[in-house]
Amino acid sequence: MIRRRSGLLSLLRQRAAARAARARPDPEDDPAARYHVYVIRLDRAVAQHRRFLDANPRWDPRKPCVYVGMSACPPEERLRQHLEGYKASRYAHRYGRELIPRLYERFNPMTYRAAQLMEVELARRLRRRGYGVWQH
Repeated sequence: MIRRRSGLLSLLRQRAAARAARARPDPEDDPAARYHVYVIRLDRAVAQHRRFLDANPRWDPRKPCVYVGMSACPPEERLRQHLEGYKASRYAHRYGRELIPRLYERFNPMTYRAAQLMEVELARRLRRRGYGVWQH
């Protein structure tokens, strides 16, 4: 019974997300939709840090380690800023390698609030799939 209930909740969440996506205004028409979520592949050496491992108890070592963030800057520019150390996450600055656009580009651009929520949701989804995820 519990398994059926969690399946039902999952289905309801998927339907709500689909409705929200359809209801989302065209970014061309919405000047507030200028924020982006992004995913940076991290070097596996990040897994040597206890804090990273504590945040990812279900990490599958066959999956990559990633950093999930949001910004008003385009993802390519934000990656450059992380690598240069400008307003950078410690792990993204030290271990950042490249963007993984297939994990985020379908969501961009969006409003500030939508980007805040999507950053958390995207990190949650990736953790469930076995990725090692760091996110603020």
